[in-house]
Amino acid sequence: MSATALLLPVRPATATPPRGGSLFEATGFEIGWDHAHHRLVPPAEHLHPGHPVRQGWQAGQAVFGTRTLRATPQVRKWLQLRLNAWLRGRAFEGVQVTPHFLKQIDAAECPITREPLTHATGLPSDASVDRVNNDAGYAAGNLAVMSVRANAAKSDYAWDDALGFVQQIERGALGQIDGLGAAEWSRLAVLMSYTTPLAHEQAACLPLLVLPPNRLRLLNAVQALQALLTLQFTRPQVGRRIAELAASMPGADTPAAYQVFMHTLLARRVAAGPQIEGAALRRALEDAWTHPLVVRRWQRLALRLTAADCERLVERACRRSLAGRDCRWLPLAAATDGWALETRGHVAGGVVRASAEGAGAPQDAPRPPALLPQPPAQPQAALFA
Repeated sequence: MSATALLLPVRPATATPPRGGSLFEATGFEIGWDHAHHRLVPPAEHLHPGHPVRQGWQAGQAVFGTRTLRATPQVRKWLQLRLNAWLRGRAFEGVQVTPHFLKQIDAAECPITREPLTHATGLPSDASVDRVNNDAGYAAGNLAVMSVRANAAKSDYAWDDALGFVQQIERGALGQIDGLGAAEWSRLAVLMSYTTPLAHEQAACLPLLVLPPNRLRLLNAVQALQALLTLQFTRPQVGRRIAELAASMPGADTPAAYQVFMHTLLARRVAAGPQIEGAALRRALEDAWTHPLVVRRWQRLALRLTAADCERLVERACRRSLAGRDCRWLPLAAATDGWALETRGHVAGGVVRASAEGAGAPQDAPRPPALLPQPPAQPQAALFA
């Protein structure tokens, strides 16, 4: 036998679940296989004989042995997310959502509570990854890092539920709801609205209380424009770009409304101080949106534009590099690839939970899809990288 032949694998190093199994069992098998590939043991409740995860784990051990990959924190989080999604029957887009992707969206600070994030301490400040739109799957553009405390409060609520909590707190009925105050629920409502298709007039009236986290995809064109304009103040030579963007504004009255809004936002940026940068600058820009004058002048501009106008402005700014490295423009179909919006983020066919006794049985059926506002012709989305 030649030396070359000695290097050939005995069997292919790809997950091959037993024939005749369901999609649910095949997915569990792959999760177990990837645990073995990184020399990790799945949770004990999934190691019962006949369990799909155990079967995949044992098959992977037989193939990989000790020739395994390093289990980074991102790998552990990736496997945990996949396992949680599988147990709940949630769609998980596995092409783009990888350990590398999770590393890209990592954050030092919770966008909701603004507290520094800890890791694996068991504290409410620990970092967690969750879907921003609860009616969509685990997919690129719908995931963000936030604290365990914010994630637990978010639960299965929608963006308008969070807005309702703000109104309850501000009416004086409660000081907090699920551990979050009015400012935190406001930021959470705005964050979730980014990944929820809304009517143009509705999205145009929301303040930018939280800048989009890394790699989040904004489905409403007017919010994409709102974020793009705000982020201009995080880069040098802002005056030149403001002038170039003004030249792209449609209509007779819109350029003037744009200039008034941008100078109002500029005044808030200047008030924050010339030396401010990084996370502190982002917080200052978010706080600028708590001022009623900024919100009123933004609404005066945004409601003069149509959704199609906003799409064209965002696409043109990205093409001319006026958005910098912070923004990419995507067609809506590409932006929501793998989101499973038509099934509210569930795997088609129902929600299934695996147990220690076996693969389990259907737990509940997915709710019928929501009636969402119809997007305009040829809709677009912005991806903030």
